Amino acid sequence: MKLALSLATTLSCIGAASAFVPLNSKSPSSSCSQLNAEKEMSKSLPFLARPKLLDGTLAGDVGFDPFNLAGDDKEWLMSMREAEIKHSRLAMLAVVGWPLAELFDKPIADSLGIPSALTSKGASPSILNGGLEKIDVAYWVAVAALAGIVELENAKMVEEKKAKYIPGDCNFDPLGLFPSDKQDQMAMMTKEIKHGRIAMMAILGFAIQEALYRSPVIEQTPLFFKPLF
Repeated sequence: MKLALSLATTLSCIGAASAFVPLNSKSPSSSCSQLNAEKEMSKSLPFLARPKLLDGTLAGDVGFDPFNLAGDDKEWLMSMREAEIKHSRLAMLAVVGWPLAELFDKPIADSLGIPSALTSKGASPSILNGGLEKIDVAYWVAVAALAGIVELENAKMVEEKKAKYIPGDCNFDPLGLFPSDKQDQMAMMTKEIKHGRIAMMAILGFAIQEALYRSPVIEQTPLFFKPLF
């Protein structure tokens, strides 16, 4: 009788205690995985947490944003990517055109009997180098008109494609180089943004080098621009 009474008392205590146990309690392993997900580290800066919106879905995204320029708004992030890809394309054109102008502008100008657009030291005209006053107004008008056409076409693509719009799409692919496969598209966009980032650093380097040393970049690094023999 006493044994039965003790057993009943024990069971009632266990039942009462179970009422205070959370119904949705998580295992230690699930809690640990959630904590790791929240503190996922950046691939490019492993000592910093990955920025919230940089989850690898954008081409070239490796979580590099130490100053949090991407912010917490998806729309702002996409506008930043739009600006990055456009500046990248301009930089890739400029980084090729800058040394080519220093190599060939004067010979071509001399053969045509017109003044060279280079500075007195043979450098490309720029804000830091000077010489922009030599550039004909018609050139700036043509550049502005071309930029306007590109921006209008870009706005058209945004309106037409809506959610399927890819940042930087200006409806310009005359050779049909952009692949149709999603994986190949991501690979090509990654290559473009990486080359663009290098080009932006390179053109900044050209401008600073020539401003500091007052000589054309082709003379500072002749290995890249002139024959070895």
